[in-house]
Amino acid sequence: MPTITPAPVTNKIQLDIQGMTCASCAARIEKKLNKVDGVSASVNYSTEKATIEASPGLTADDLIAVVEKSGYGATLPVPIEQKSDEAAALKPRVVWSFILSTPVVLVSMFPALQFPGWQWVALVLSAIVVLWLGRSFHKATFTNLRHGATTMDTLVTMGTLTAFAWSLYAMIFGHAGEIGLKHHFEFNLSQQDAMGFIYFEAAVVIISFLLLGRYIEARAKTESGAALRALLEVGAKQATLLDGEAERRVDVKSLKVGDHIIVRPGEKVAVDGEVVEGRSAVDASIITGESLPVEVERGAAVVGGSVNTTGRLVVRTTAVGADSQLARIATMVEEAQEGKADVQRLADKVSGIFVPVVLVIAAVTLVGHLIAQHGWTMALSAAISVLIIACPCALGLATPSALMVGTGRGAQLGTMIRGPQVLERARAVQTIVFDKTGTLTTGQMSVVDVEPVEGVERDELLALAAAVEAASEHPIAAALVAAVDQPRPVEEFLNVPGRGVQGVVDGRKVYAGSPAFMADLGHAPAVWSRDVIGSVVEVADEHRILGRVVVADTIKDSAKTAVDQLKKLGLTPVLLSGDNEATARAVASELGISDVRAGVTPEGKVAAIKELQAAGQQVAMVGDGVNDAAAIAQADLGIAMGTGTDAAIAAGDITLMRHDLSAAVDAVRLSRATLRTIKGNLLWAFGYNTAAIPLAAFGMLTPMIAGAAMAFSSVFVVLNSLRLKGFKSLNRG
Repeated sequence: MPTITPAPVTNKIQLDIQGMTCASCAARIEKKLNKVDGVSASVNYSTEKATIEASPGLTADDLIAVVEKSGYGATLPVPIEQKSDEAAALKPRVVWSFILSTPVVLVSMFPALQFPGWQWVALVLSAIVVLWLGRSFHKATFTNLRHGATTMDTLVTMGTLTAFAWSLYAMIFGHAGEIGLKHHFEFNLSQQDAMGFIYFEAAVVIISFLLLGRYIEARAKTESGAALRALLEVGAKQATLLDGEAERRVDVKSLKVGDHIIVRPGEKVAVDGEVVEGRSAVDASIITGESLPVEVERGAAVVGGSVNTTGRLVVRTTAVGADSQLARIATMVEEAQEGKADVQRLADKVSGIFVPVVLVIAAVTLVGHLIAQHGWTMALSAAISVLIIACPCALGLATPSALMVGTGRGAQLGTMIRGPQVLERARAVQTIVFDKTGTLTTGQMSVVDVEPVEGVERDELLALAAAVEAASEHPIAAALVAAVDQPRPVEEFLNVPGRGVQGVVDGRKVYAGSPAFMADLGHAPAVWSRDVIGSVVEVADEHRILGRVVVADTIKDSAKTAVDQLKKLGLTPVLLSGDNEATARAVASELGISDVRAGVTPEGKVAAIKELQAAGQQVAMVGDGVNDAAAIAQADLGIAMGTGTDAAIAAGDITLMRHDLSAAVDAVRLSRATLRTIKGNLLWAFGYNTAAIPLAAFGMLTPMIAGAAMAFSSVFVVLNSLRLKGFKSLNRG
């Protein structure tokens, strides 16, 4: 008999990681953790988390120690709402760096502004910017150097500190500190003039622009936990507990399985449960995607977060806390976010080669000029020029500047794009999946068909239906009332739960409700001229059925145009809905969508996205409800309707802030345009470095000119990004 080896027992441990500045940091931590016996670790730079499978003998403290020995910080996860805001911490540093750098640049570059002793003022201001406000770059550099690694931070530190230190040296030991000195542009290096130059403006510009880029990036990263915070807001915070005959308000967290709670009209159902008393219509669209409120009575299941619209219910809790459907959706959102690989920026990918090469070139430049007997001052000036010209200021701005302009233009057009990774995914998308309710449709009930029987006028039928429904609180009743100018008064109104309503209108007994209600009244079934999709309300008097009114969710005006335009962009549309098959197919047919998947649960939506991805498709998901949040997070590109729930918006990579679905078309087009701009910026930045470094190395650029050229490169990148302001919507201009 073969021996069965049991699977090794492991503990799953999550850690929050602090101190990462680029994707290579995450890779370094991951490598260190995986060297520990019994550990399988994955570190996500975007979410700043480490997910670790560890053998039982290892504790979280052991793993935290490994991370700390790598030069980074680690703690056990803290609640989302307690996490520090990195962007908020960076903002004052960015503001102060520009405030202090501006006078340094102006006085250094324009001799007319150089008052007596200006260089000593520039020294003080530059020291604050370079040594204090730019300290995070230097800290990262020395942390990585201790572990034998170089990054773009290394060049920032080498360039700024060398420029600053040389300037200080020239002021103290040269003639650069003389009162009355005028600083002029020089295009050629020489041994005589090198000690009269200072390079504070180059150092402060590098720090300021890179801090700005880091701030923009941090703002996007701080949104990573917003989806889970929004999901927590969907559920009720308190519930009315039925304790014997007494009622008392309690915190939802204190509820246990088996407790009985009371849910009154207009209140949220606090937890998953089963109705034990009462009848009502429950709006679960925010959870299930079902467009119509569902009639519930004794024995029916209800979901936490849904809204009771009409009658009083007593619900026995069946799932609380982490076992609830809402919590499971939140878990799926988190897992989907954790599973998204962060697209490493091009600058990080090449830094492992680019940075050491630049350092070698600078060293070779220094030694080469000394061998050629050009003197120490010229040799050092040339080496400084190499470091300054190679500083990745344009690289640091390539992504954030285009992203800032692109997202700003997107906001004007009702489109919010979150982060550079989103742009890469938007470019690659092949299939776009739509939720139905609230996305392709308005999410609001309205009258779509009125069919009277022979001898009854259409307007009279609609007026009678609206009159008798006017006293009802049901959403279908609201749609009927909205279809007339002023409903007639009704007397002797009676609500028949689960069936319909009745009352006296103009002295005439009128009934409105389901076909089953008409059968209860003894009326013969009516024969209708056409099939319809929607909720049918039949209207009758005491003698016969007078006609029917059909109420349904209506398709948005912009939906057909948007679907057609997305097809022209090469995307294949798919309809994914929690609604029934007939309703979903009717909507899809009108919009020209052939792939339809109906009656899908929130878990089923995630499974459908995974199925498309497994078939090799890059998938975008457009939705608006909590039921869509996990699918939006699972998709390669999540697009949330801003008119929907906070949970869906927070889970999305792109948010459409206007009701017009054509914003989805703009989102894809703008994402592609912004990505093209970013790639153009990166190509320019690397091309500039490649071409300019040899000029600096051969002494053809002074550090002053190198600093100006570096600044021009950054200006070029910004100007190129500003072209995105001219992006035009296909539908709005």
